[in-house]
Amino acid sequence: MTPRREAYARAGVDVDLGNRLKRRIQSVVRQTHGPHVLGKIGGFGGLFRARFPGMRDPVLVASVDGVGTKLKIALAMNKHDTVGIDLVNHCVNDIAVFGARPIFFLDYIGCAKLEPRVFRQLLRGLSRACRSAGCALLGGETAQMPGMYRKGEYDLAGCIVGIVDRSKIIDGSKIKPGDVILGLPSNGLHTNGYSLARKILFDKMRLKASSPLLGSTITVGKELLRVHKNYQPLLAKIPSGMIKGLAHITGGGLIDNLPRILPKNSNAVIETKRWWVPSIFQILQQHGDIDSLEMHHVFNMGIGMVAVVAEENAQRALSILRAKQIGRIERGTGKTVLKL
Repeated sequence: MTPRREAYARAGVDVDLGNRLKRRIQSVVRQTHGPHVLGKIGGFGGLFRARFPGMRDPVLVASVDGVGTKLKIALAMNKHDTVGIDLVNHCVNDIAVFGARPIFFLDYIGCAKLEPRVFRQLLRGLSRACRSAGCALLGGETAQMPGMYRKGEYDLAGCIVGIVDRSKIIDGSKIKPGDVILGLPSNGLHTNGYSLARKILFDKMRLKASSPLLGSTITVGKELLRVHKNYQPLLAKIPSGMIKGLAHITGGGLIDNLPRILPKNSNAVIETKRWWVPSIFQILQQHGDIDSLEMHHVFNMGIGMVAVVAEENAQRALSILRAKQIGRIERGTGKTVLKL
């Protein structure tokens, strides 16, 4: 190290460590690359060759997100690969609602000081999810910012870009009264509601991440680290034009997310007794003394993705998606109506 770099390291930013770690993960990242990826890893930007044979009018779809305070659970469990998977899958779902498939992903990791083991776990999770989703982990940014984060903590965010033919964009504009609402099951909390869940489980119930969840052999930490599902491969099996609208059920639950795809003259009427609510949500409601309406506003309540189809296509879509019919579209003013 030069004296100048030693001074920077004493200030809390180890540039050499960052460079060594980035070199070591190149093989992990390269596993997500196909012929569309040009250039080498570690440049100022990622290069992706924009050729999409078979598309008449390709449209790029982009989204950016994080995994919120689920990172607190990863820290408590000292397990960091699954939140990397969560991040990719969440972003994939956000563009899948337009009918898009992912093409590349970029990550951002911010921390006080790089922890090599944590960094490697995060990158393994990101790479694994990208390979599964068929998108390239094109690049990213790792920022060491002592004084901005508590010791040992980090933040994680990502940006995804996908592609869809303009004629096949799903935007909800064809939704009309009489259409059927299908719900695809979630895998627990996914990536939202963790601030409230942590308050109930850890502060009010005095549980630890290592404590067994009530009525189960699984620990609280393992339950809360269940991976956010990627619905895009399943949605891609539906014949083009069959799905009229898709909503990813994240923060805001069914109440806030369904109106994002509804025409102004239609309501989504949801019958909440039509599906089984996972026990984690029942525990949170009971011990947090939370009203049912608020539960459906904060959490996904067991439904991670919603699809709207014409009634004549409902049975076929149900079979392909392994979903449940949870409601119908009725005349209204563009809102979600819950029948509790």
